[in-house]
Amino acid sequence: MEDVSLQMRSFIGLFALAAIAWLLGPRKRIPVLLVVGAIGLQLGLAWALYSFAPFRAFLQSLTGVVAVLQQVTDQGAQFVFGYLSGSEAPWIPNPNADPGAAYLFAFRALPMVIVLSALSALLWRWRILEVLVRAFALAFRRLLNLSGAASLGAAANIFLGMTESPVLIRPRLPDMSRSDLFLIMTVGFSTVAGSVMALYVGLLGDVIEGAAGHIFTASLISVPAAVLLARLMMPPEAESEEPATKEKIPQTIYHSSMDALTTGVSDGMRLYFNIIFMLLVFTALVALVNVLLALAPEFAGAPLSVERILGWLFGPVVWLAGIPWSEAFQAGSLMGLKTALNEVFAYIALAEAGDALSPRTALIMTYALCGFANFSSIGILTGGLVAIAPSRREDILKLAPRALISGTLATLMTGAAIGALPMDMFGL
Repeated sequence: MEDVSLQMRSFIGLFALAAIAWLLGPRKRIPVLLVVGAIGLQLGLAWALYSFAPFRAFLQSLTGVVAVLQQVTDQGAQFVFGYLSGSEAPWIPNPNADPGAAYLFAFRALPMVIVLSALSALLWRWRILEVLVRAFALAFRRLLNLSGAASLGAAANIFLGMTESPVLIRPRLPDMSRSDLFLIMTVGFSTVAGSVMALYVGLLGDVIEGAAGHIFTASLISVPAAVLLARLMMPPEAESEEPATKEKIPQTIYHSSMDALTTGVSDGMRLYFNIIFMLLVFTALVALVNVLLALAPEFAGAPLSVERILGWLFGPVVWLAGIPWSEAFQAGSLMGLKTALNEVFAYIALAEAGDALSPRTALIMTYALCGFANFSSIGILTGGLVAIAPSRREDILKLAPRALISGTLATLMTGAAIGALPMDMFGL
């Protein structure tokens, strides 16, 4: 009975999170059809992907694909970095040492980011990703009644990054309505790029089985939630909105396969170094704040820490998503780390939590953490959008903080959608 009550809380939490977004908006008439349709689409997509054998087999195969990509990436990394990337070390390791101590994150896990960035660019040049984006854009345009530009931008975010996908709708950005612009930003915050999916899979391999399928599903079903919350927080002005017509995809993003490859490598390198140094700085800052907090008197029998404070702030919110109260503060801490720092940091903490979180909670948080909604991403998103649409600078800067809120609520809705489904569907 406890599982049923938690499922029901997750289901109610879907509507509660949408209500929060409505309260943060102009509180106009609630679009009941969109609310029911978006939540139904989230639940329906997740149920279909894990209930029908062909879809389930596809999701399971993604883990094997990631394993192959990791294997070939290791070969390239070991050629460049030598023993730092896992080849035989020029010393005899201490047999009593922690075996995980020899795992160098920057040289073992992160090179995959560069390989996938280059591969994604090639797949786009060869029109493989373009076909997938077109298919999802058509579905979102029909099911969620989006304009051509909004549906294309939303669909592209499933595979591309939040700064790459707006390039596809560059001609529309100067004249796009504020509502559609806010929607594009919300979707960007609530999804992740294909170039980092494999990184998350590597971090979560020991936490959840079939992590690759879950990460892909999370990025997909977050789109309906993002559309719903964006429309609740910034409803469209009917007279100024574009009709739901097809949007053309520009054909000159990459001029050749070599151009795609080199551009993808350059973009991947920027992402690689961005992750490395943000993790370095953020880890140091968290440690510094914890040192300062340790000077304060203990509270509730334990020293104050960043993790405890974030747990208190986000605990009630993740409880809405269906997390048991006994685990809400630890799960809330993960959500806080993701929002204050980034999702990589939060996934590392989730992996380190081990058995402290139940399998159901770990699964829900895998989905709830899957998005770019964090404070540092505000600068990344606004910088990318202003660069390709300088005339919308004022709108972009004003909308970004609100989009961070709607993007965070969207990933929480995605976690709640998974919590509302039977756990045996996911093998738990």
